[in-house]
Amino acid sequence: MTKNKYLSLGLILIITFLASGIGSFVTSSFKEPWYSEILLPSFNPPSWVFGPVWTTLYIFMSIAAWSAWKQTSDKKILQIYFIHLFFNSMWSVIFFGFHQIFVALIDLGIILIFIIWLMRIYYHVNRISFLLMIPYLLWSSYALILNGAIFYLN
Repeated sequence: MTKNKYLSLGLILIITFLASGIGSFVTSSFKEPWYSEILLPSFNPPSWVFGPVWTTLYIFMSIAAWSAWKQTSDKKILQIYFIHLFFNSMWSVIFFGFHQIFVALIDLGIILIFIIWLMRIYYHVNRISFLLMIPYLLWSSYALILNGAIFYLN
């Protein structure tokens, strides 16, 4: 990855949003009618919430990865980040594409492990990166509870 700070940030953002595009495409293609027919918990947010929340989280996590990598030049940070991004984008494929609620729950557990792993690295390298990941950790924890409730109800 290039050390030009704006180009490297742009590349990380592009890769992150391309990965999210996979999830968005699968969600929009395979969500209905299945999603409307399953039981959802009372704390399930309205659909319009997800776009702004995920856009913000993708920007935060991209900046966090970029800032930590820029400070250390350790390629391991980006490797972990991009592997984590794979599991992040696969959640929509598993949940909305394949309608596998339990497998999606397992995937969320893996995502949370990666988030915590990245946050541990960031804490020692760049505190801003660590702080930028807190909303993602909280949202993903909520998603785990929500996914678990959907599995239980269905």
